[in-house]
Amino acid sequence: MFTISLNGKKTIYEQIRDQIINFIALGVMKPHEKMPSVRSLALDLGINPNTVFKAYQELEREGYIYMMPKKGAFVADIKQSSTDLEGLKELVRSYKDQGLAKEELLKVIEEIYGG
Repeated sequence: MFTISLNGKKTIYEQIRDQIINFIALGVMKPHEKMPSVRSLALDLGINPNTVFKAYQELEREGYIYMMPKKGAFVADIKQSSTDLEGLKELVRSYKDQGLAKEELLKVIEEIYGG
């Protein structure tokens, strides 16, 4: 689900943050849905848990997610804004810079929208 570039212009925590914002904007992650735990996401991505925690902290500060002690992180119930669309544009640019073909991106969009 997540794609991390070690050679990208953005830090790893920024890449995670941006992808989660875009998953929320696209409806892949729904309001009040439980997020992957910091530990499990770090393990899946092969990165330090502190990096994931930093991304989650930033997302919470920005209102995209909320954390509940001993229960984990959850997607906040937010309305889509132009900021979300700017984040989506930035993510698409990032994938383009990483070499993702337009056709591959369109295929993912069609899968999400059921096309």
